Amino acid sequence: MPDLPRFTAAAVQAAPVYLDPAATVDKAVALIHEAAGHGAALVVFPEVFVPGYPYWNWTMNPVQGSPWYERLYRAAVDVPGPYVDTLRAAARQAGVVLVIGVNERGRHSLGVLHNTLLIIGADGELLAVHRKLVPTWAEKLTWTPGDGSSLRVHRTAVGPLGALACGENTNTLARFTLLAQGELVHAASYIALPVAPEDYDMAEAIALRAAAHCFEGKLFTVVSCSTISPEMVDLIAGDDHQVRKQLARPRSALSGVFGPDGRPVGEPLVDEEGIVYAEIDLGRCIQPKQMHDIVGHYNRFDVFRLHVDNRPLRPLVFPEEQA
Repeated sequence: MPDLPRFTAAAVQAAPVYLDPAATVDKAVALIHEAAGHGAALVVFPEVFVPGYPYWNWTMNPVQGSPWYERLYRAAVDVPGPYVDTLRAAARQAGVVLVIGVNERGRHSLGVLHNTLLIIGADGELLAVHRKLVPTWAEKLTWTPGDGSSLRVHRTAVGPLGALACGENTNTLARFTLLAQGELVHAASYIALPVAPEDYDMAEAIALRAAAHCFEGKLFTVVSCSTISPEMVDLIAGDDHQVRKQLARPRSALSGVFGPDGRPVGEPLVDEEGIVYAEIDLGRCIQPKQMHDIVGHYNRFDVFRLHVDNRPLRPLVFPEEQA
């Protein structure tokens, strides 16, 4: 009989201390302990929470945004590194499984930044470093794509856990790759996106994607989204009233927990900072699978086959390393 835990999940909706990795990690540590104090065994943070999202890609042309890229690069996180060690220690001390987004500095090139999700076990072990496969739209000006090596489901204290960043949750094949490895708990990390086209409701889009993954896979999704603080508006917009208006757009963020029927478990949080708590019982995933199990009896693997290249991509391989 598989282990199907019951536990409390916490979805953090908060703003970083923008472009300040030390202060943002300190804020994350405080929120981890706050969530653990409310009984959370799983704590999920937003996409690139440390030290923030490159909104200038949407509000400036590439030449204007280039100095901001340098600021982000200098404020990014090394993996492994001291900020990761601090987060690992916090997860261990709080006894929680932790998912948190960081801007990860590339090791071999000053032009490489990754949109990265860290998955840390309740014992403080760094279980996974997942780099966003494809940066979305304007994000391509900042982030280098990841590879298939981190499309993995991890056996954790809260069950089989997978994670994707923002628009990856729209990628059907990435989601199927996790489901086919037995994923029962999905962490979906997002950023507030007030700079989207006018007819795009980010809160609705997040809820729709979470509901779809849950209903298709018969699992739970914990959604965490960032917010935009007044300090961030002052820094990004300055005296530009149009950008200020953009960044104040409502329904740009949603966090919460969704169940295997696609419905929210409790009330999601929209736009405001806070932590959403929900009780998860993985036993609820069994009966819905009898109806639709797209990674089992409700599929035709003689007709459909997904090939995933899970080799890490490297810029250089020496002959002796291939021996």
